[in-house]
Amino acid sequence: MKNKFIKILLVEDELTSMRILNSFLHPIGEVDIVVNGNVALTVVKKALENNQHYELIFLDIMMPKLDGISTLKKIRQLETQHGVKEHAKSKVIMTSANTDKDVILEAAQADCTSYMIKPIDKNRLYNEIRKHGVDIPE
Repeated sequence: MKNKFIKILLVEDELTSMRILNSFLHPIGEVDIVVNGNVALTVVKKALENNQHYELIFLDIMMPKLDGISTLKKIRQLETQHGVKEHAKSKVIMTSANTDKDVILEAAQADCTSYMIKPIDKNRLYNEIRKHGVDIPE
C-alpha cells in the first residue's frame, strides 16, 4: 500500500490527544479529524457513498453526544448497508484511558479491530497499525 493513499479518520474530542495522534498519523495517510460520534457518522456515510471509505478509523471511547462504542456499532451498520465485504471494512482502533475489562469487551463485541490504552506513543501505534496489514515504513 502506498502510504499517502491511506484514508484515516480520527474521532477525538480531547485537543491534546487529537494533536498527538494526528502528528503520528499524518505521515502515513490523509487524516480527517472530527470531534464527536455524530460528525463521524456523517463523514463515514459520505465516504461510503463516494466509494472512498476509510481504511483506518481511530475512535475515542468517551465523547460527548455519541460515545465511541455506539458510534462503532453505527459505522458497522453503515458498512453493511453499503455492501462492504468483511475483509474491506474499516480497521477501527478504539482509543481510551479506560482500562475497564467490561468496556474493552463491549468494544470487542461491537466489532472493533483493536483497543489501545492512552497515552499512545508512536512506536506502539505504528506496531498496532502494522498488525492489521497496513504497511508503514520503519
